[in-house]
Amino acid sequence: MTRARLSWLGTLLFWLLRAIWAAVVVVAPALGVWVASSLAAYRNGPVWLVCVAGLLLFPIVPVAWDMLSRLLRRGSQRDRRVLTTWDRIVLRTLVVNLAFLTALLWSRPEAVFTAISTRGDWFLEGVQHPLTGRARAGLLRAADGLQWLYEAAHDNEYEGLIETRPAEAPAPQPAPAEDDAWRDPWQRPPQPTPVPTGAEPTPTPEVEPAPASEPVVAVNGPAWPSPAELHPAVLAMPDAARTSIDTVGRHLAASEPDPARRIKAIHDFVATHLAYDAASYLNRDVYPDQRAEAVFAARLAVCAGYANLMRAIAAVTGDEVVVVVGDARGLSREVEGESHAWNAARIDGRWYLIDATWDSGHLKDGAFVREYRSDYLFVPPALIGVTHFPEEPAWQLREQPLSRGEFARQPMMRPKFFADGLQLVEPRRSQVTVQREFTLSLDNPRGRNLIVKAVPEDSAAAVECEVTGTRDVAVSCGPLAKGTYAVRIFTSPTLYGTYQGVGELQVHASG
Repeated sequence: MTRARLSWLGTLLFWLLRAIWAAVVVVAPALGVWVASSLAAYRNGPVWLVCVAGLLLFPIVPVAWDMLSRLLRRGSQRDRRVLTTWDRIVLRTLVVNLAFLTALLWSRPEAVFTAISTRGDWFLEGVQHPLTGRARAGLLRAADGLQWLYEAAHDNEYEGLIETRPAEAPAPQPAPAEDDAWRDPWQRPPQPTPVPTGAEPTPTPEVEPAPASEPVVAVNGPAWPSPAELHPAVLAMPDAARTSIDTVGRHLAASEPDPARRIKAIHDFVATHLAYDAASYLNRDVYPDQRAEAVFAARLAVCAGYANLMRAIAAVTGDEVVVVVGDARGLSREVEGESHAWNAARIDGRWYLIDATWDSGHLKDGAFVREYRSDYLFVPPALIGVTHFPEEPAWQLREQPLSRGEFARQPMMRPKFFADGLQLVEPRRSQVTVQREFTLSLDNPRGRNLIVKAVPEDSAAAVECEVTGTRDVAVSCGPLAKGTYAVRIFTSPTLYGTYQGVGELQVHASG
């Protein structure tokens, strides 16, 4: 290689490194502003103020640092600079921004991950451009890459209360895609005919459920949704069979030969035998003993106790049931969810997901209200995956498990939303920001009657939203004062019947 060519390559490499060095000035502050502004958008804070404050990351603090350094070194023998002024500013920009990012990630890792996963593309909202979709996908993919940060900081408060560790259970096998009629609830309307059921235990629903009155259609295995009717073996269980876990299990095994219906009987017994321990859930200091024997005797438990008892009874009946831990979300919850435990049961070689806790009743004004239902019995994986996120991805029972960011971005619809045949057209995100009016559109092929309310976070009076259309439904909520709202959707098969909450979206109104 000639000397001229070496010289040319050296020059090219030099300017390439200089370009990368200069890019640090743009990339480092941009990362800091992106994270901080996403957090502000997620918490409905002043995004504009965060962006303006980004000027501190560059150029104000790095330049001021360099000027102060020069002032202190003036006339000193140490004033022998090796780097140029530009190089020093770039280096100081890198130090300032790395320190800022590290402090932000260290102090609020879970909130930062959730913010960039759900609102990391806030500045692209409403932008119409051919490259917008690619830019959004790139930003959210980058955010999902930080899932490890969330998991490193996040502890499941019920994990230590589980008697049989989920990791010891056999690896679940996802149902084949061609057999899963509910594989993608956001892309195709669901098929089964619904049955109205009750409200969720941990969130606080605002209305009572409608009675079950419509037919049920099975989807590849045990029927879902199924009528909210207790199994006859539970209804007819004599007092002598209720004395211990062993007697309960032997009674159910003798009364029901069909495996799927036997699992339903176990679910029904647990959901009605136990009351939810609202005081322990709300205090969250020290939970009472959640082992199966303890909660069976006390008839009081949080989700870990429900899951432990269901597994223990199944062990007596000879059925395979395991406990799954992870996060779950419902009404009035953060989009990433909170610690939870539920079950999976294997029937004829396939796994099905069950949450007896959420089928036992709900909380109202800090107290537990019994209200049996069967919404979360054998829920299709794609539907329970909207509200439940297991720590072990295999327990999603999906061919392509969701990332935690994808889970948080899903609108918070309950399984009954899909069982009612509803499909959310716009928006398809769990959280959005609007000016003074929020609009959403729904596909309502079964003509369900709808009520939609915007419930403010500050406990002010709810805003009644205008609902127009029967099949193609348009909803308008406004004008909304500045603040955060839970826009809740309620449905009823009859106009003057009772309306059940089937989902919500978080809306930030900027006023």
